[in-house]
Amino acid sequence: MKISFSPPDIGEQEIVEVAEALRSGWITTGPRTKELERQIAAFCRTGRAVCLNSATACMELILRVLGVGPGDEVITSAYTYTATASVVCHVGARVVLVDTVRDGYEMDYDRLAEAITERTKVIIPVDLAGIPCDYAKIFSVVENKRPLFRPESILQEAFGRIVVLADAAHAFGASREGQMCGEIADFTSFSFHAVKNFTTAEGGALTWRPVAGIADEWLYKQFQLMSLHGQSKDALTKTQLGGWEYDIVAPYYKCNMTDIMAAIGLVQMQRYPGLLARRRQLIAYYDEALRDCGVQVLGHYGDTYRSSGHLYLTRVLGIGEAERNAVIVGMAERGIATNVHYKPLPMLTAYRNLGFDIRDYPNAYAMYCNEITLPLHTRLTDEEAEYVVTNFAELIGGRR
Repeated sequence: MKISFSPPDIGEQEIVEVAEALRSGWITTGPRTKELERQIAAFCRTGRAVCLNSATACMELILRVLGVGPGDEVITSAYTYTATASVVCHVGARVVLVDTVRDGYEMDYDRLAEAITERTKVIIPVDLAGIPCDYAKIFSVVENKRPLFRPESILQEAFGRIVVLADAAHAFGASREGQMCGEIADFTSFSFHAVKNFTTAEGGALTWRPVAGIADEWLYKQFQLMSLHGQSKDALTKTQLGGWEYDIVAPYYKCNMTDIMAAIGLVQMQRYPGLLARRRQLIAYYDEALRDCGVQVLGHYGDTYRSSGHLYLTRVLGIGEAERNAVIVGMAERGIATNVHYKPLPMLTAYRNLGFDIRDYPNAYAMYCNEITLPLHTRLTDEEAEYVVTNFAELIGGRR
């Protein structure tokens, strides 16, 4: 067998809808993008959503709308992909990394509290693998640190505290304590990249909770301006009779979603409940098959939370990096693509150059050094899933 790690689940329905978008003559941001925004907001139970060309753009634009910049600090996890931290660098703020809790992938919330200073403006928790973080604990930390907060923009003043921006790139469709991912944090950024559960090829969306004294429409307008060069009208509005004239209010950026991308997303929205259900089936099978194999698996479903089932992370107990890497090679030799999520940021050149040292993040390193992510996607058949766990069990059994 040849088993890919995470191919996109694209069917004939998506192809037909993209062809219709092409035939319509409207292929940039237009009616399909606006409809996808409406459906995402309804799905996440929020007032509005904005679709952009990536989750990275979503996170960067809200930092800019908040007025975060030089002299400010933004805290996130050492155990994440670079996009979570790179957006902080883009706006000129200082990245502050927090180690994970021992034997866990979430930030250590005690260390999070210790990392907060008068310069802290935003915390970016990471919903790794599709599992929402413990936002009750995060907001408790934020409230306790409210006296330290120094607002420097109208939007920061409206909050009166540190803002919580969820990196939910993996977590579209997840929930915690009865709330949908998208309505839990102050702002939530989703990724619709090709390897995600829900895809528009590239793309992402940002949702937000109501902000006292700030209209949703005002916020939405800021994202429109920043994603379209600061142009006061989008292309759809300019097509209205006599509506050609526009202004450029500031020299902003270009990161809008197109209707071709949104066409894929509109069909994915119809299919998404079934896609989530299939992921849950596969996770249940993996969990049972690996129960006695000496691996630690990430729990995707609990009494208080439901994951989107994006990634199947395992830790092969009792081994280190070299042995872990040998297992990955062995799986590849048997036609099975695996991965590692993630190499902690302090191990990467860009962040070492910023002064970070992995020795200061021992818990994150311990989670990384024996982690192997198995294929988990909705094109995986039952037979292929059995092939994955059978070979994985054989390989780790022979090396422990």
